[in-house]
Amino acid sequence: MNASSSPKPRVLIVEDQPDIAELLLIHLRHEGFEAIAAKNGIEAQRALDAVLPDLILLDWMLPGGQSGLDLARKWRAAQRSKNVPIIILTARGEEADKITGLDSGGDDYITKPFSPAELMARIRALLRRRAPEQLADTVAVGELVLDAGGLRVRYRDHDILLGPTEFRVLHYLMKHPDRIHSRASLLDKVWGDHVFIEERTVDVHIKRLRSALGEAGGMIETARGAGYRLVSRQDA
Repeated sequence: MNASSSPKPRVLIVEDQPDIAELLLIHLRHEGFEAIAAKNGIEAQRALDAVLPDLILLDWMLPGGQSGLDLARKWRAAQRSKNVPIIILTARGEEADKITGLDSGGDDYITKPFSPAELMARIRALLRRRAPEQLADTVAVGELVLDAGGLRVRYRDHDILLGPTEFRVLHYLMKHPDRIHSRASLLDKVWGDHVFIEERTVDVHIKRLRSALGEAGGMIETARGAGYRLVSRQDA
């Protein structure tokens, strides 16, 4: 293998329908990705344990005892896989279903049937959005400290576990404290040119971020009708 060439991004497909899995494998490999498919939770966990993927395409409905949402929660809570982006694949298209998928640990959501071109665009956008996390800067607001290089967040000497999207949102808010950021602004700055994301998605990730921050969650305020801000001071 040529050591000077960049490794292909590795995508784990968790899909029990063989025709859909095969279609995804073909398109991903054609677009220059390394792709592997698993048809249930056991195979998926085995594949993830063997080689950590750069991104996971995860079907909601899976055979066996674990649904895709169960796997998303499990992988988001695990130290090794907590920062791997997850796109939920499902035939469920209602807003409540999308929120459930995002709340369970998904970073994005796409409804079946979907356009392969749209899915590839979403995958590339998610992988691009991981880049800011690699900036080796440290930012502190009060007792809340974020180490972007080490992908760590601490509050009052306690480590806080965040998913990749919540990490990016917090990073941006901490670098621009005490300012009100509209949902559209956060989409532009955090999600970039990912035109498929709805503004409602911001609310879901802010809710998840507040929950993960625990006591520090109060630092993120809602400006009614305007957006969100991270305050540099907390009330005693």
